[in-house]
Amino acid sequence: MKIKLIISMVVLIICSASMLQDKYELLYPNYFPSPVYDFEKNELTTEKIELGRALFYDPILSKDNSISCASCHSPYNAFAHTDHDLSHGIEDKIGIRNAPALFNLAWQTTFMWDGAINHLDMQALAPISSPTEMGEDFKNVVEKIKRKPIYPKLFFQAYGDSLVTGERLLKALSQFQLTLVSAGSKYDGVKKETAEFSDQETAGYITFLKHCNACHREPLFSTYQFKNNGLSIDSSLNDFGKGVITQKAKDSLLFKIPSLRNLSYTYPYMHDGRFRKLKEVINHYTSGIQETATLDVRLKNGISLTENEKVDLLAFLLTLDDKNFVFNPKNKFPKKILLPSEGIMNN
Repeated sequence: MKIKLIISMVVLIICSASMLQDKYELLYPNYFPSPVYDFEKNELTTEKIELGRALFYDPILSKDNSISCASCHSPYNAFAHTDHDLSHGIEDKIGIRNAPALFNLAWQTTFMWDGAINHLDMQALAPISSPTEMGEDFKNVVEKIKRKPIYPKLFFQAYGDSLVTGERLLKALSQFQLTLVSAGSKYDGVKKETAEFSDQETAGYITFLKHCNACHREPLFSTYQFKNNGLSIDSSLNDFGKGVITQKAKDSLLFKIPSLRNLSYTYPYMHDGRFRKLKEVINHYTSGIQETATLDVRLKNGISLTENEKVDLLAFLLTLDDKNFVFNPKNKFPKKILLPSEGIMNN
């Protein structure tokens, strides 16, 4: 009877902890499409989000405890980075691609520039195991997290018990990243009828709709498909994009279309960070297209823009900057969790 009583009490405690969790509602504008992420399999709660936030900023995920997710995905750069063209990892190793921005992930079904990952819950495995990024064995990550004093408590708050598993870890990381919704730019204000475009921004918007919207479709400003946009091959990287994954000729030089939101914060641009200024990007599409077998047919002759249209287009693109998102304190390093007594230096 005593054993049954103890078991009943444990079950009651776990159920009570679960019931006390704060459900989190993902807020987004009514002009956004419905998210594609299946929240029924990973229901958002404040506790799981906070666990994921701690994990995102903790370099414990890397082999030498020096690199966190935020090392390449800084909140001040719309969760991209501007320090260098290509991602940097442990032991000053350099990757082959620029770190993409992280926002509006609930509307995406494939990840990485080449689409190698097809579910957000699995995405973190790629940088964790990459020898040029975090260089760690995932099983060892789980063991390290088990030993760090702050995490059993955070896992208990999130899941009702302190069991640390790889699945829970990955889903918690997803939870935090799913909350990174960027929908507070001037463009969004115009859509909500709380702001107005200037005449130049309006002209740029018209140019955008005519020449850019097919691939960078509003309001997310990407279809998140894969296209060859006419970039010349970097002979030192020899990166063929999606073709490297599928080994199919039709996928050669296809890269994921990035969102145009927050461009002021996410330079340098393109999968290899070759362009540091938006003017260079626009000039590429007007006069820099390299014709190859998989080039998107809409770019075969480049995009014809006058100098005034280029300036107008640039003015419109700047209306997609979302300062509210970039400086949102809820997205920043969780000092109260990771510092000071159980800080990241105590791995």
